[in-house]
Amino acid sequence: MSTMLERCAVNRAGTDYVVGDIHGCYGLLQAALERLDFDTARDRLFCVGDLIDRGPDSRACLELTFEPWFHAVRGNHEELAAQALKSGDWALWIENGGGWALNERSGELADLLEAALSCMPYAIEVALDEASVGIVHAEPPGDWLAIERQGHALKQQLTWARRRIASHHDARIANIDGVVVGHTILA
Repeated sequence: MSTMLERCAVNRAGTDYVVGDIHGCYGLLQAALERLDFDTARDRLFCVGDLIDRGPDSRACLELTFEPWFHAVRGNHEELAAQALKSGDWALWIENGGGWALNERSGELADLLEAALSCMPYAIEVALDEASVGIVHAEPPGDWLAIERQGHALKQQLTWARRRIASHHDARIANIDGVVVGHTILA
């Protein structure tokens, strides 16, 4: 089972980058990393979740979770996939971009997803020299420390919620210096 919060120490060897929802666009991600001269031996890439669905190569994006330089939180699309594979009811997942899974062997895909999810916490905290930045897919709690205190009660909020953004709520999150989120497209 995945942990709620993963903490990452300061990266003194290289540069840390954060990427939004990848949604199966492995080729575009690789091209962007090449433009940055990303070095897998020293740099780290953090992702706000939604590695899969909609794009042409969800499997390759999911396999990134096994790379030591790649760190991703769970998004709602990973949650959709896990629920579909667990329940056998794929309709909602397929409707939301999971059609690629129809070309996969379901048992093999279930094993891959389970292994990937075990590497994907619901939140990541990245230490910087004099600050720390949180990463969640959708909506952080008002107090970052609640992730550990309330744990599993926050899963839905961390992967699906849009209340803060919908209400233009911009109050700081307590006990963290900044938070990066994905999930909602902003123009």
